[in-house]
Parts: sequence; structure tokens; C-alpha cells
Amino acid sequence: MHFTLRTHVAAAPAQVWAGFTRELFLALAPPFPPFHLVRFDGCRRGDEVHIELGAGPFRQPWTSLITDHGVLPDGTYFFVDEGQILPTPLRFWRHRHLMQPAPGGGAYIVEDLEYRTGLRALDLLMRPVMWAQFAWRRPIYRRWFGMPSAR
Repeated sequence: MHFTLRTHVAAAPAQVWAGFTRELFLALAPPFPPFHLVRFDGCRRGDEVHIELGAGPFRQPWTSLITDHGVLPDGTYFFVDEGQILPTPLRFWRHRHLMQPAPGGGAYIVEDLEYRTGLRALDLLMRPVMWAQFAWRRPIYRRWFGMPSAR
């Protein structure tokens, strides 16, 4: 299953890239499921992020590896995290983070997400939940990186 979400912010792509810190990662965590950050190396190729989802006996590990990062010729900054250890029912996870220059200033933060469970019906059932988890980030991004000016 694949979807993208775009959020326009006031900060330039380089500023947004520099702002992808441990503190922002924690601020972006949705209220459910319970979330515990175990390790956050950063957003450069080879870095790892380890989290635990759930609580008590229902706690599940999630480890992602940053497999790529850089700047494209058009000024878009990016990094890609890919799931190495995933919570049930996920079997595949690739999340591309793009910080694209926006016409008139600022940046578009693009969440380009691909996931699979192994069952197409379950992928479809999970889509609204996944979308909501990432739509949750939009106002947080705007608090951190500013609201774009209306033109």
C-alpha cells in the first residue's frame, strides 16, 4: 500500500532537514499506540531508529535503518527509512521523507509511505489508520517550521 501526504511550511528545505532531530521525532509521535523511543541516531545513511510500540506484554519492537539521504539537483532534501524489525502485522516498510522547495518560499514536507502486511485486504483496512497517524504530523510540522504565508 502506498500513499503520500504533503505539508507546506515556512522554513526552507535545508532548515527543515536540520530540524529532523530526536526532539522532533518525539513530538511527532501520535497518542496511540503507546510509544517508547529506545534509540535515535539521526537521519543519515546508516543511522538507526529503534522504538517500542504498545505496553506491557503487548510491546513490540520496531527498528528502522536510514538507507539513503541527500540533496537532489532541484534542492529537495531527503532521507529514507526502511523497516528492519517490524511490529505485527507489518512485513514491509519504506518511508521517504522529502523536503521540497515550495514556489514562493518555504518547503513542502512530503511523507511518501509504502507498507505491506502480506494481505491486501489488511493493507486496505490499515490505510485510514496509517493516513491518520501521518496526518497527525501536519500541525506539529507547522509549529516547528512555521506556517507559510498566504498569498
